[in-house]
Amino acid sequence: MRRSAANIFLRRKADRKTTSKVLVIDIGGTHVKAYSNGQPGEREFASGPKLTPRKMVSKVRKLVSDWDYDVVSVGYPGLVSQNRPVSDPWNLGKGWAGFNFEAAFKRPVKVVNDAAMQALGSYKRGKMLFLGLGTGLGSALIVDGIVEPLELGHLPYKKATFEDYVGVRGLIKHGKRKWQKYVTDVVSRLIAALEPEDVVLGGG
Repeated sequence: MRRSAANIFLRRKADRKTTSKVLVIDIGGTHVKAYSNGQPGEREFASGPKLTPRKMVSKVRKLVSDWDYDVVSVGYPGLVSQNRPVSDPWNLGKGWAGFNFEAAFKRPVKVVNDAAMQALGSYKRGKMLFLGLGTGLGSALIVDGIVEPLELGHLPYKKATFEDYVGVRGLIKHGKRKWQKYVTDVVSRLIAALEPEDVVLGGG
C-alpha cells in the first residue's frame, strides 16, 4: 500500500513520542495532502500549474479548519534554503521562491524538500538513497543520519532527463512495460554511481 510523505513522516514523529500536534503538508504536482498526528487520516485537494503558495495556504487552512495543530511541516517539491523555497516548481504556479510560510500559517513552520521528508521517514541506518516516483523524480541521500536533498531527476538521460522517463510523463508516453524498464535502468545507474547500502522507492 502506498504511503504519502506525510504519513511516513508522522509515523516517524510518533515514534519519537512528540507531544506537539504537527500538521504535515505534502505538496505534489497533482495533489496537496495534509495529515496530523491525532487525526484518523489524511485530507487532500488537487494542485496544478495555477496553484500559488497563497492559494495553497488558504486551501489547507480551510481543509483542516476543524483540526488543532501547534506547528507545521511542509514537504516542498524543490530546493529549500533557510526554511524557504529557493525556486518555483515547473509544475505549479508562481511565487513559491522565498515565500514565508510561517507568516502565512501564523505558527512555527519547518520547510524541507519533499523527497528528504519521505526519506527521513524510511531511514534506519548507514547510507540510503531515496527515489520518489511521481510527477517527476524526487531524490535524497542520507548518510549516517545526515540528509542531503538531491535533484537527480534533472540529469540528462537518453533524449531528455531521468524524470522525463520515470516520472508520470514517461509512464503516459511510453506505457507501463517500457516505463518499468526505464525505472530499473535508472535505479541501477544511480546505485552504481552513489553506492548506497539501501535504496527506497516511494512517491505516488
